[in-house]
Amino acid sequence: MLFPWDVTRALELALLKTFCVPSISALLAHTGEFEQRPRKRYDDTGLMVAELLRHGLDSAQGAAVIARMNRIHGHYAITNDDFLYVLSSFVAEPIRWIERYGWRGLTHEEREHLFRFWQAAGERMGITAIPSSLAALLALNERVEQETFRYAASNQRIAEATLGMLLADWPASLRPLLRRVLQSLLANEVAGSLGWPAAPGVLQRGVLLALRSRSRIAGGWLALRRRLGAEPSPRFYSMHPTPSYGRCFALDQLGPPPLLPQLNRPEPR
Repeated sequence: MLFPWDVTRALELALLKTFCVPSISALLAHTGEFEQRPRKRYDDTGLMVAELLRHGLDSAQGAAVIARMNRIHGHYAITNDDFLYVLSSFVAEPIRWIERYGWRGLTHEEREHLFRFWQAAGERMGITAIPSSLAALLALNERVEQETFRYAASNQRIAEATLGMLLADWPASLRPLLRRVLQSLLANEVAGSLGWPAAPGVLQRGVLLALRSRSRIAGGWLALRRRLGAEPSPRFYSMHPTPSYGRCFALDQLGPPPLLPQLNRPEPR
């Protein structure tokens, strides 16, 4: 997979932005999973997305992941509109991130492939009214953000729990600065919807410069490895140890702990 680091960061940003929709954050606050077990909730999402990307939707592994997600989601009253926005963010945010910070933008074919992949995933998840083109999906994403992003206490609660989890592995002395750096990745209106102050312009420009510099170095290193015939192998999130599961995980471990007995019960024939 091209841009693995960038796509991971973009999906983290997409996750934060979904908390700006009060109906989404209210449901997450009601379940308690993001506040009680943010690391597991994050790892579970990352592992399932990674396995879909790694194996493909039509593989046995991909079908099992979709079935698992559908069983988990079936326990909650999630509206189709909220499903649609989250799905659109999995397409829109990687495109925006790589355009802004990557060593090159995505090609038309890459953008289209990204759209088709998540369109097909959404169909397998039973999501309806998925736009039939990339342009329409991006327009839906922008419309939802303009019309529904607004501050709610549940937005801030879930965002704070997630940010705390992302910073937990860093030394305590660095966390205030890193918090500001992460918040500087958000547009001012997005930060406001989460109850966070707008980052100073000088910090936003510094982070932009740092990320673009990192991308230029990464792009140069990739080009050098290709010239030397040492094309790097794809490394997905599910191929790395995770704090929740270590080096190995099983699909039946993924999901809210209170629901695991039900989730792991055989489907009725």
